[in-house]
Amino acid sequence: STQGYSSAASDVYKRQVKAFANYHPAVLLLYFLSVLLVGMFVTNPVLQLTMLLGAVLFCLMLPHRSGGAGFYVPMFLLVAVTNPLFSHNGVTPLFYLNGNPVTLEAFVYGAAIAVMVVGVMLWCACYSAVMTSDKFLCLFGRVIPKLALVLSMALRFIPMFKRQMHKVNRAQKAMGLYGSKSLVDKGRSALRVFLTMISWSLENAIDTAASMKARGYGLPGRSRFALFRFRAADAALAAVSVLLLGLTLAGTAAGATVFYYYPRISALPLSPFSVAVYAAFGLLSFLPFVIEAKEALVWKYYISKM
Repeated sequence: STQGYSSAASDVYKRQVKAFANYHPAVLLLYFLSVLLVGMFVTNPVLQLTMLLGAVLFCLMLPHRSGGAGFYVPMFLLVAVTNPLFSHNGVTPLFYLNGNPVTLEAFVYGAAIAVMVVGVMLWCACYSAVMTSDKFLCLFGRVIPKLALVLSMALRFIPMFKRQMHKVNRAQKAMGLYGSKSLVDKGRSALRVFLTMISWSLENAIDTAASMKARGYGLPGRSRFALFRFRAADAALAAVSVLLLGLTLAGTAAGATVFYYYPRISALPLSPFSVAVYAAFGLLSFLPFVIEAKEALVWKYYISKM
């Protein structure tokens, strides 16, 4: 039926289609470097929160999500609480712990560091989901072929390792090797899975290296084929990214986003130029979400017309 076809088509879209990932690898790399450059080196809380929110929205739009609140929330709390315990700078003590002041500035700065760390981790997760090994090889396979091959193998190794470990674990359970619930039996089973995965990893690396050598990878004069073509949409996204990044960096260099945590928390810059910088970086951070949301709305519209 039409309703069943629409539901199936919608499920296919959720699992496979990633509109932002369809852009040229060079544009994607430029975009991720732009966001991470500002998020990692600018200490303004508005920009850091914007980076975190953009990463969260982008992660929610991806078909395959890695991690979740169960990992990132404890990570956020750990980083935020750890800083006041080791850093006692600031002029506003809240209480004393073992004779050392725990200051408001240290708490706020710890929360800012946590926002930055979690935001960068989420953007890296988005990067690993979008920038696949074939895209990385397309960018750097001609310039640094050996290093590009090693890095692409490393990027795809972790998800492959997790999937294979899950398969080995299920296979051993089906063979009845988890008959006991004791800690000793669980430890032996985990060790057996780990040793199996070590052997699989070495064999996989050797097979990949032998396969690439047999194909003449890295040899001078070897022809290359790539599925990626630079289109007008890629040029538009690259231009918008460079423009927004340039405005953000110009505002940062001009002091429009200066914010201090020590010795006293400074006032948040809210001049018209500062607001323009916040808006520019906000648009830059939300670009993937906007693109994915627009594509999803267009898809649902065409599905509703069937």
